Amino acid sequence: METINLQLVIDGVPYAVKATPYNFNSEKRFKVHYDGDEYIFAYDSQMSRYTTIGDGAENMPDRVESEIAGKLGNH
Repeated sequence: METINLQLVIDGVPYAVKATPYNFNSEKRFKVHYDGDEYIFAYDSQMSRYTTIGDGAENMPDRVESEIAGKLGNH
């Protein structure tokens, strides 16, 4: 699967994000590289959107997570 390059501007701050889709137990997930770190985004059916999971997920600012999740929902 092909890497998705996202250029986001949040509160006037630019963010370069790379998201690579992959399958895990027949579920589509994304490895997201942002600010030098890697995060895993998985679909959360209760939230009806992608969200970060696993170690370090709490380190991503909520606004950045929300913007990335919105973009991933289109892919």
